Amino acid sequence: MADEPQPDQSAEAVIEGMIERFAERARAVRDRGVPPLEGADRRRFVERMQLDYQDFAMLADASWALEDGVLVLRIDLRRSSG
Repeated sequence: MADEPQPDQSAEAVIEGMIERFAERARAVRDRGVPPLEGADRRRFVERMQLDYQDFAMLADASWALEDGVLVLRIDLRRSSG
């Protein structure tokens, strides 16, 4: 499988690659169009897009650490003062 680390690939490179893929997914969700749906179907689709974007963007913005072999993602949920 392409996402599995290779023997010479560091854990940092693997994790950074994963974080970048989440950023790519967030951009793809944000930039995709809405198919020709109407009413409740359109509303559900847009709600799902918003949640997908939120989830992918949060993971893409996460800081990370390896603690005793466990990947720890840290996501700041405080509102920015901007």
